[in-house]
Amino acid sequence: MTLPRDHRGQTRALARSMEVVGERWTPLIPRDALYGGRRFGEFAAHPGVPRAVLTDRLAALTGAGVLARRPGTGTGRREVHGLTPRGVALCPAVRALTAWGEGFHAAEGGPRRVFPHARDEAPLAPDGRCTGCGAAVPVQDVLVAPGPGLAAPAPDDDPVTAALARPHRLLTPLFTTAPPGRLTKGSSR
Repeated sequence: MTLPRDHRGQTRALARSMEVVGERWTPLIPRDALYGGRRFGEFAAHPGVPRAVLTDRLAALTGAGVLARRPGTGTGRREVHGLTPRGVALCPAVRALTAWGEGFHAAEGGPRRVFPHARDEAPLAPDGRCTGCGAAVPVQDVLVAPGPGLAAPAPDDDPVTAALARPHRLLTPLFTTAPPGRLTKGSSR
């Protein structure tokens, strides 16, 4: 007997959550939105999501209320995708899965990205509190910064990968206008 591909009809919270974020590539989209990705090309370039899959996943995340489409500003004025409060609430889950991956499937050299408190640059504890000042740190006060396991930037890196090689606050758009150059399918760094 073939099992169904989805969890419809399930009443368990984890099964219902997996309906929203459990498909391949899907968790990388809210992660990259937390990192500051906003445009279709940015999501396609950094994790390297195939465009047809990305279109499907963006529609599903928007339909589930994780992302919202908004009019773009500046050059190009194409729509952008931003996290809704429901999407921002995924941050602890994304952080936990990342920490789990770093613990059991670490990159050579250590974590590729680190997430210190913007105020004092102390690392965050697993519960989201700053290990320096003890404060519960809201998502917008967390930095995403290169870790020791992130490869040095290469001249042919796509603009998103290059932008993520510089520390910045979560939820801050990577680009205030369209990214420089053409975004192409890039690496999954």
